[in-house]
Amino acid sequence: MTVFAGRAPLPGLVRYQSALLLRSQRWLGPLLLYAAFVAAGVRPGEPVLDALGWAAAGLVPVAAWLVRVCVTGEPGAARDCAAAAAGPVRVHAAALLTALGGALLAGAAAAAAVLLVGGRAGVPAGTAEAAAALAVSACALVGTAAGALGSRPLVRPTGFAVLAGGLGSLAALGLPGSPARVAVTALVVGSRTGTVASGGLAAAAASALLLACGAGAVACLVARRRG
Repeated sequence: MTVFAGRAPLPGLVRYQSALLLRSQRWLGPLLLYAAFVAAGVRPGEPVLDALGWAAAGLVPVAAWLVRVCVTGEPGAARDCAAAAAGPVRVHAAALLTALGGALLAGAAAAAAVLLVGGRAGVPAGTAEAAAALAVSACALVGTAAGALGSRPLVRPTGFAVLAGGLGSLAALGLPGSPARVAVTALVVGSRTGTVASGGLAAAAASALLLACGAGAVACLVARRRG
């Protein structure tokens, strides 16, 4: 527990949360589901932008699920000790960042596979890679925001938390103006037209970052009040 000596820096707490996540093996559920989702929807030779849109969309509920896994990964007594030693805000922020990092890694792996097998006819060189990076970032950030608002400390009962995360993910993909929907739509439309609105994708990623920061700040402040 030396990571909690004094006021532990955030990177040390993220390493601690990452170790907890890996040892718990609770990451297997969301990542296996995501792998199955991508495998079911992506076919070799399929237009690469369409396939990237599919892979990015599936990342939203996966990120929300990973948040739930990370913020509930410790027993209550261990979580209280960590919060007392390092501060509840830092501990909760580290859990959210760990979940986001896991979602980004999963999205990057899926995007790499899609870029490898997808058909690139009519897509300028480098366009698909840039679009993949922005769309994966936007969807991972939006999913993390949904998870932060649908998990403890804001929503404590397991059933309600699962429902909140699921509904939040659906809203993120269905509501007009949602950064995740904007990013996925940009890829699908780009597949039809042969051009990608890179400005729209960049704006979606920036909006998703602001949304994730806001949701994370709310969750961390509530964790401090209830800690």
